[in-house]
Order: sequence, then C-alpha cells, then structure tokens
Amino acid sequence: MISDDPTPPNVTLEEIARAAGVSPSTVSRILNGTVRVSSEKRQAVEQAIAQFRYRPNVLARSLASGRTDTIGVLTQTVASPFYAEWLRGIEEALYEPGLTPVFVSSRWNVEEERTRVEQFIARRVDGIIILHGQLDESRLEEFSRQTPIVVLGRSLEAGPTLAGFPIDNVQGAFDATHHLIAQGHRKIAFIAGPPNHTDALERLVGYRMALEEAGIPFDAIRVEQGDFVETGGVAAMERLIDRGVGFTAVFCANDQTAYGARLVLYRRGLRVPEDVSLVGFDDVPTSLYTTPPLTTVRQPIYELGRQAAEAIVGLIRKEPVTSSPAPLSLIVRETTCAPRSAESRAASSG
Repeated sequence: MISDDPTPPNVTLEEIARAAGVSPSTVSRILNGTVRVSSEKRQAVEQAIAQFRYRPNVLARSLASGRTDTIGVLTQTVASPFYAEWLRGIEEALYEPGLTPVFVSSRWNVEEERTRVEQFIARRVDGIIILHGQLDESRLEEFSRQTPIVVLGRSLEAGPTLAGFPIDNVQGAFDATHHLIAQGHRKIAFIAGPPNHTDALERLVGYRMALEEAGIPFDAIRVEQGDFVETGGVAAMERLIDRGVGFTAVFCANDQTAYGARLVLYRRGLRVPEDVSLVGFDDVPTSLYTTPPLTTVRQPIYELGRQAAEAIVGLIRKEPVTSSPAPLSLIVRETTCAPRSAESRAASSG
C-alpha cells in the first residue's frame, strides 16, 4: 500500500533494496533498464519506490552510467512558428525514451553556434540536434567525434555519429512557381530569404527553373530581398509596389514572409487572389487560418522533428541511421487563381 506520509528525506537506493528484498545492484539495473529481471522482483522494487516516493539522483546515475539522458537542441530562434513545430516534434519524440531536451538559440550567428555546441559537449549531453545552422561539415564532423549530432535541414555525408536530414527546397519552389504558371501567370514576383541562407538560395533556384522550363524570361526586377520574417515581407512587398514592378502573382520564400506581403496588399487595396495570387513555403499551422487561407508548399515540419529525435537516439545506440530529402507537397488553398485580366491592378506597369 502506498503511504500518504511525506517523502522521507534522503531515501537511498539501499533502503529501497531492503524494502524490496533484493540487492542494491538489482534496484539499479531496474532503474536503468540495463538487464531483464523477473516480474516478481520488478514488482517488489516498484512497490518500494512508490512507498518511499523515491526519485533517483540524476547526477549519481549520470556518474555511474556515463550518460546524462539529455539532448542538446540548437535552434536559430524560438520566435518562429516554423522552428516551434520542429521543436515540438523533437520534444515529444524524446519524451518516449525518457530523454530531456535542452533548448538554446544561436540567432544565425556561426560563432554563437560554435560556442553553444561546445557548451553542450562540456555539459556532457548524450547527443545534439541542430536546426539548420551554419557550421561547416568539417567542424560538425569534429564535434560529432565527441558526441553524436543530427542536423535538420541540411544534406551531410552520414557517418556513425553524424546525420543530416535535407529538404528539397529546389523542387518545392519549382512546384510553387509551376502552379502559378499553370494558372496563367507570367509576371511572377519572388520575395527571397536571407542571401546567406541555403534554403533561400535553393528556393530562388527552383523559382528560376520553373520560369525557364515555361519559357518565361527571368527578370531580376521581380525579385526582392526578404529575411524569412513578417516585417521583411512587409518591406519587400512595399518596395515591389512602390517601384512599379508589374506582377500578377507573388511567390514568397516562406509563410511568414507571405503574411507580411499579404498585409501590404490589403493596405494598398489589392485583393488576394483576385488582384494578386500569393504562395508561401512551409505550411506552418497558422497558414490554414489566414484570410484567405494560404496556398503553400508543405514541409512535414513536426514529423521531421520526430525523425531527428529518433535519429539521435539511434546514433547514441550505435544503430545505422538513414536519411533522405523530406517529401514536400503543394497545398492549394484560396490565395491563388488565374489572373482575372491581362494585367492585375498591381501589374499596371512593368
């Protein structure tokens, strides 16, 4: 019977063993799950643990096992709904094997990223998951010799302690642009991401490839620089309109950029999609609830987070880990349609 008394102070593993009628080493093995024991012994130990409300000393277990049961997770920002979905998938998948994530940000600063990884290693985390990041592959390989590393959003040469999960940005951007072309658009603007960001560069490539395949000349005047956040989308769309750039559709390098662009179109009296069609990239959860709901390229963000967590567990256990580009899909909602006239109101010049 479980006692309702307060937890006795400093309950030791030896006391649990005496109450259960087993050796301290048996209690330790049951707690660590290192060996199989009879159901009778396990039940006796679990009853004693419940009776004393025993909580293992995490530090002592770490010293004994050489593991901390923690995973360092390095994101770029906690403010992004995109990264939030990745983190949710990671956290939920790590909970199942009893691992605790430790989240930090590096804010797209390569030196801060290096420092954070070194801090994780110094704190003896069992593994590290990096979301995107800018550390070069040789540095990642060097760090992975000290603790296993999984990188989401990058293609890496897999090894026994290093794995990457790439995203097919080129194909996703191609599909988004092709969708607009198939609806009859030929003047398609593109709001890009940061110029030093691999995803942004690859999405620009996909946009240009779709234009080329359709025989539409690429015109740099229809490309504006963004930064993957809403304010960047606002500024880029304002520049496009103020410069008199002609367009009937806009492909944005991510959904957050599209949110900012949509706000400017609304303020300028331009209807979506009647005057301007709009497409994003990522399909973060809020894109379903914009007005109108956003057409976008869906990344399985949450699922990728879970895969990264499962992969780091596999590397820790010295199991083979395979990765391939995540399947992307075009989600057609209500922000795209055929151009209603030869030129939309936004395309009155250029």
